Amino acid sequence: MRTGSEPSTARSPLRMRLWLSIWGMIWAVFGLVAFVAVGRVGWATACGVLLVVTVTDLCVVVRHMRQGPHYQPGRDVPPYEPGRGGPRR
Repeated sequence: MRTGSEPSTARSPLRMRLWLSIWGMIWAVFGLVAFVAVGRVGWATACGVLLVVTVTDLCVVVRHMRQGPHYQPGRDVPPYEPGRGGPRR
C-alpha cells in the first residue's frame, strides 16, 4: 500500500543481497577450510555457523526472486491517507 512518501521507482535490493550472500558464502567456506587445516576448532565453528547463515539467506533471497514481482499500485492510485486516530463510524 502506498503512503505517498516512497519513491515511485523503489525496488527491493534482492540482487545485491544475492551477491553479498554468495560473497559471504565463499569467504565462510574459505575460513572454514583454513581454520580446520590449522586446527582452530573455535574459529572453524564460527565460520561454519556463518556459512549456515549465508546459505539460509541465499535460499530466502532466491525464493523471493522466484516469486516474482508483487502487486504495486500505479501512479493513478492516490496515496493512502492515514486515519486521524478517532473511532470509525
